[in-house]
Amino acid sequence: MSILWAIGGFFIVLTPIVLIHELGHFWAARLSNIKVDEFGFGLPPRALTITERNGTIFSLNWIPLGGFVRPAGEDDPTIAGGLASASKRARFFVLVAGATANFVMAFVVFWASFMIGAPAVTIHAVNPDSPAEKAGLRADDIILQADGTDVENSTVLTTIVYREAGNPINLLIERDGEEQIVTLIPRLPEEYNTATDGPTGIAIGYSTSGKRLTHGVIESAVLAADSIVNYVHIFFRMPMMLIRGEISAAEARPVSVVGISQIAGQAAEASVFLGNVYPLLDMIAFVSIALGLTNLLPIPALDGGRILFVLIEAIRGKRIEAEKEGMVHMVGMVLLLGLMAYMIVNDVINPIIQ
Repeated sequence: MSILWAIGGFFIVLTPIVLIHELGHFWAARLSNIKVDEFGFGLPPRALTITERNGTIFSLNWIPLGGFVRPAGEDDPTIAGGLASASKRARFFVLVAGATANFVMAFVVFWASFMIGAPAVTIHAVNPDSPAEKAGLRADDIILQADGTDVENSTVLTTIVYREAGNPINLLIERDGEEQIVTLIPRLPEEYNTATDGPTGIAIGYSTSGKRLTHGVIESAVLAADSIVNYVHIFFRMPMMLIRGEISAAEARPVSVVGISQIAGQAAEASVFLGNVYPLLDMIAFVSIALGLTNLLPIPALDGGRILFVLIEAIRGKRIEAEKEGMVHMVGMVLLLGLMAYMIVNDVINPIIQ
């Protein structure tokens, strides 16, 4: 994959997702009458001040990644009208608003993508002596349904496959323009090498046949909500799936902005190749959900870490000293920056997309 696609994926996918996240914080602060000193497009250093309204500087910054919000008194409760001096309810609302904006964005993007219609998922290759070969599946078969569920994308299929490992699954496929049903029995984790193979022994991707799976407005909204639930479910099940050997360490590998850009670039390239924006929209929605969930984790310096301090304050009846909380977040930020640097180097040396 050309590095140009990865750079394009960075701007097309990551930049708007981060910007939407920060806009969520910004509007929640405004609704809570919390002063915002600056809303920046991109990350510092500042290139120029666009305008200043209601005490907020709107700036354009040199690093073109999303944006940021700088509320007044973020860690100083002595500053009137600032974030730290606001009520527990207001602080919780502002902190959770970023992730909420990401989930709303994911819903809207999924909704649009289902109405546009996904390219049909097709089998690219079948491994010898695999469950897929035994079921009679072939390369170029189009997978329409799995146990009655429309296979909108590969995630739908893999979710069902892992869930039903060892049990028969009825697949509705299209072969040479005709539909037929085949029965596939995915292997249990101990029956194959998770580092080199999967439970079915097939390689799947989008079909270039031009076939699309389109849906109406209401059905698309329902599917969008279901997709978010499925992604959240997978996100929290992943550690257990890794322990059980259902997925390999490589599949569960965390990625940096470099790795995300590589994957986003592949999705953008696929959309151009297929003449269908669905792969790109699906990736945008997925990354938006992942960013929202990650930020809600109770890790110092992240929104979830700050939310945890608000909840502790609500339980104890008094807040933890600002200096102690600030020190925890500072240590957390240093550790996160170190982890991020390691992940970036790893994604450069061992690219996600080879």
